[in-house]
Amino acid sequence: MSGPNSTVYLSLGGNLGDPAKSMSAALRMLDADADTRVTGVSSLYRTPPWGKLDQPDFLNAAAEISTVLAPRALLDLCLDAERKLKRVREERWGPRLIDIDILVFGDRVIHETGLEVPHPRMLERAFVLAPLAEIAPGLVVSGRSITDRLVAVDTSGIERLSSGRDWWLA
Repeated sequence: MSGPNSTVYLSLGGNLGDPAKSMSAALRMLDADADTRVTGVSSLYRTPPWGKLDQPDFLNAAAEISTVLAPRALLDLCLDAERKLKRVREERWGPRLIDIDILVFGDRVIHETGLEVPHPRMLERAFVLAPLAEIAPGLVVSGRSITDRLVAVDTSGIERLSSGRDWWLA
């Protein structure tokens, strides 16, 4: 059972192994799903660790997708991609091969176990906002645009790489 298309924004990141390779594999898995299409991807960003500092830098990106899936079904698809890429959830904010978060799902507000949309901590995290502002600068979350929100957070150490936006197709 599928509904109308929703525009969804995802955050992707990782800092173990080859995070760019893991993120591109995850995006290709999502794009290969019959109900989901990747419609835009940010450049890659090198970002300092957050929360737990004694670990390698992260690579982060944002993606825009169009899907007819319900939010929970999309979450399951993202978790399935993480599992296929051998993500092990051991340590909060710890090192990881791949992390996929649903940031915004159309204009929905969702408070369920394991699924909160808009993502509750996205607005204070520069590593989420910087890539998202690249592909959706005018997106409004909780009354303010992503661009406005990015200006309000500390972006020191965040570096946009010269990957361009097609890095995930390589």
